[in-house]
Amino acid sequence: MAQSDNPTPSYDREARGVRLVVVLLGLTVVSGLIDAVSYLALGHVFTANMTGNVVVLGFAAAGAPGFSVAHTLTSLGAFVVGAVAGGRITVRMDTGSRRTWARVSLGAEALLVGVAAVIAFVAPGDQATTYPLIALTAFAMGLRNATVRKLKVSNFSTTTVLTMTLTGLIADSVAGDGAGPGSLRRASAVVAMASGACLGAWLTLHHGARYPLLLAALAAGVFALTASGRE
Repeated sequence: MAQSDNPTPSYDREARGVRLVVVLLGLTVVSGLIDAVSYLALGHVFTANMTGNVVVLGFAAAGAPGFSVAHTLTSLGAFVVGAVAGGRITVRMDTGSRRTWARVSLGAEALLVGVAAVIAFVAPGDQATTYPLIALTAFAMGLRNATVRKLKVSNFSTTTVLTMTLTGLIADSVAGDGAGPGSLRRASAVVAMASGACLGAWLTLHHGARYPLLLAALAAGVFALTASGRE
């Protein structure tokens, strides 16, 4: 029997699942949820946006009411440890499947935020849970940021800070005498963050920290199960 001249297409494991651009947009929504919880329910501290957190630390150090040096340092410290862990994971998995790499990191994030959600459900409004919730969510965000940075998806250097995203969106636009490359992704990231923050704030104000944390954990879990390795 004659063999076909057309070779069987090779199986691309990296292509299975949801593309990384969509996953990162979803994670940007999760960042808005997390920061809404941390700022509104955990003592005016950020656990995803470390730029804002450094500013908050300055406020707290100056004695501005409503801010805590201890809360902010806990968040910064946990974020740094999470980033270290994320960096070590990326070094170990850098030569392997990008898909596996993303899924392991997101699975860890889902687990950490899930534990935070369980704590929030078991002891809603208990001040004793403030530090564990700050530490768990900040660690998860540090882990994720280290991973996103190494994935190097175009126009997604981070899913938690939008300063450079907004700068690129405007500076590279027609108004900034540019051609507007990456404008759709950048604008989508801004909308995603604002949407997550709005939803997270509404849930936190009306139901406390537990539901937005649960939603964030479930979203991270879904992305961990479905992320591909393709941009």
